[in-house]
Amino acid sequence: MPKFLDAHKMGQVSEDLLKQAQNQPKDEFGIVHENILYNKEEDKLFCLLDAPDKESVRKHHEKLGITCDWITEVKTTS
Repeated sequence: MPKFLDAHKMGQVSEDLLKQAQNQPKDEFGIVHENILYNKEEDKLFCLLDAPDKESVRKHHEKLGITCDWITEVKTTS
């Protein structure tokens, strides 16, 4: 499955909520969180996701009230 990296503001999302999201099963958009990177002080959050396509990533975030600054398909070395 393709991998996507996205960026958006962290907002009021807690570290506990991020850990919960990391361990969730595939959602209705086909999204699985592979990793979540964040910097609370700079209000930045990056999601590395397994997803069918870019539109699914957008819909996944919109359902949570989040607008991504950008979404890009990526490849990894692992």
